[in-house]
Amino acid sequence: MIVELARAKINLTLDILKLREDGFHEVEMIMQTLELADEVELTRIKSGIEFSVDTSQIEGGENIPTDEKNLAYRAVLAMREHCGKDFGVVINLRKKIPVAAGLGGGSADAAAVLRGINWLYDLNLSIEELCKIGAKIGSDVPFCVVEGTWLARGRGENLYQLAPFKSYAVILLKPHLEISTAWAYKTFDELPTDSIHHPPTYRIIEYFRARDFDSAFKVFGNVLEPVAQKVFPELESYKAKLIEAGAKVALMSGSGPTIFALADKVDVDKIVASIENLPVQIFVTQIF
Repeated sequence: MIVELARAKINLTLDILKLREDGFHEVEMIMQTLELADEVELTRIKSGIEFSVDTSQIEGGENIPTDEKNLAYRAVLAMREHCGKDFGVVINLRKKIPVAAGLGGGSADAAAVLRGINWLYDLNLSIEELCKIGAKIGSDVPFCVVEGTWLARGRGENLYQLAPFKSYAVILLKPHLEISTAWAYKTFDELPTDSIHHPPTYRIIEYFRARDFDSAFKVFGNVLEPVAQKVFPELESYKAKLIEAGAKVALMSGSGPTIFALADKVDVDKIVASIENLPVQIFVTQIF
């Protein structure tokens, strides 16, 4: 038996360039792994897949599937298909990442299963091979396999490693609602093109190289924020409250609705105190 950590992610930037002919969106985003993680316990058995989920530490996890609708379950099937072997495994998943939150929890779980089965069965698959398998499961899975600070392009599966990000504290503010990624992207397609403010991704990368994070924070952006505001109108006011309390930057992650704030560790208590009366879940973690 082994335990793999399935770490959450945030999008430091998220840009959508176009709708592709294959129906997917061409994206460009800077992605960052967090310390916050689900725990994926894997045990080798002769055959079959036994899957259980403990959602006692999060809200809204009672509808998490334990069949092929779950990316972690599909990761086992993908490994079987790739290797031509009937791997048997017991998966006990302890959720600590909120669901449908824009934090990549499902993709992280799938990546943890890929890494875990590779170890359990002594497959010796390379990281590159695991990423290729992961891309068949979900666009964010390859990033969750490698972890760190990366530029993601294509559907999100084409990855380019960036210099490690500074180890800021991260405050996550999760409203009591969920946003479907499919709905968010579909609704984005209906926005007027002149209303979309694309983040200057490559300028931000240059700021990162120069370790000039303050300049980078001023131009962070997520083009899905206007979509999220349709169901989460408080988004901008919550971001402003975080900044006023001392956060370096506040932005929605992924398709939302979670807002992340980056801060110096000495300011965390003050920032948390400023939002503790809001109708949200609060998680405090840090850059991994």
